[in-house]
Parts: sequence; structure tokens; C-alpha cells
Amino acid sequence: MAADTSDQRGADAALVPRGQSRPLWLALSAVVRAHRGAGLLRILDCGGGSGSLAVPLAGLGTEVTVVDVSIDALGTLLRRAAEAGVSDRVTAVQGEAESLTELMPKAAFDLVLAHEVLDKVSSVGPALAQVAAVLRPGGVTSIVVGNPVAGVLGRALAGDVAGALAAFRRPDHEVLDLAALEAHCLAAGLAVESVEGIGVFTELVPGIDLERPGALIALTELEAATAALAPYRDIASRLHVMARRATVPTG
Repeated sequence: MAADTSDQRGADAALVPRGQSRPLWLALSAVVRAHRGAGLLRILDCGGGSGSLAVPLAGLGTEVTVVDVSIDALGTLLRRAAEAGVSDRVTAVQGEAESLTELMPKAAFDLVLAHEVLDKVSSVGPALAQVAAVLRPGGVTSIVVGNPVAGVLGRALAGDVAGALAAFRRPDHEVLDLAALEAHCLAAGLAVESVEGIGVFTELVPGIDLERPGALIALTELEAATAALAPYRDIASRLHVMARRATVPTG
């Protein structure tokens, strides 16, 4: 695989889809680049809804299947794909993330996106096992979950100290923190390769302050610079985990 140059990263950053995190997009586009020369990259976007990521990823020359429970969101996805000229590379499937193996063939995808879906499932372990099952050996999953640390901190900073205390005291089995997510990944045969924060400072900076000249650009650069660094990453509103399925079955 060719070395990842600053020119490549700069080009990817310039194409960040509207409303998406720059570090997240760079991580996903790096997977796409790494697969070049190995055939068509097949992506499954669980809960991808209206295609805010699926359509731009298809625009990079990948094949994307979106699974979502909302027929309306999937309709918007197909319209977006048509407008972007990638209808032939985008497929919409109505269904739940917890039933992936009933909807998709096993070991069929090179990259599976599970963005903000694990927070909503009834049981994280079985849902991640479904993700691992549809990944080919050596394939990668991109997981985004809410950060419970940020939930406590945000309530406290908003003056809701009682709410912050209640959030802090939630039973362990109700909290999907980084340690719990890493344990679930391990149990599913997924090796965590990277952890980054999304929204380290964005929700802490008052909107009026972002109206100052250059403030938005500075905030974007600050978010990108601190996304992977503790302790900044640890207070981000969301956590982004990249994990790879073992090439040799475990257990």
C-alpha cells in the first residue's frame, strides 16, 4: 500500500461532506484509498438513513448498501444518489441493524459503518456480532457512539448538577463507555485499531463566539488536532472507533 501523503490527506479534507466530522471522513477515506487496486470496495452503512455519508462514499468509487428502518429516509437516500450520479453504486434495504445476517450475506463487506446505532440497540454484544458476521476477514468497522463522559460534563456545564450526578451514577450495564465498547469488540472478534473523539470543543464554544473572523476555521483545526489525543478525546461528545475483523476465526 502506498504511503499516505500530506497531499492525499489534504485532498480528502477538501472533500469533507457537509455536516460531517473531518477526522471521521479522513479515517473512512483512508480505508477507501488503502483498498485501491484490490477491486471494488463494498460498504454497508447500518442506520445510514438519508445517505449523508453513503452518497459521498459512493462518489469515491465504492459500492454502498444502506440498511435503515425508515422508508422515508431511504427514499431521500435514493434521490440524493440520483442527483449525485451514483445510483448504480447505492442500494437501499429496509431493516434493523440487529438483524443484519437476515438481510445480508455473511463476510460480504470490506467496511461496515455503525454510526450512532449501538446506543439504540437492546443489546450491544449481539449487534456487534452481527456487524462482525457480515464483515469479510480483515475488513474494518467504523463505530460512532455517544460519550457518557461528555453527557455528565455537558449537564454540569449547563447548570444541571443534579442531572449530571444522575448520569454519573447510571449503572454500568446502562453505560456504553469506551472500555465497555472495546470489550464488546474483542468478544465479537474485532480488534480496535484507533479511537478518536468527535466534537471535543464544538459543543463547549458559545455560538456567538464562532461569529468572530476565523473562529470556525480555528475550531475545525483544533478539533482535528485533538481528536486522537487524551485527555481531549475523552471529553468529546462522541467517540469514533475503527476495528478490524480477525483474518483467522477466533474461538
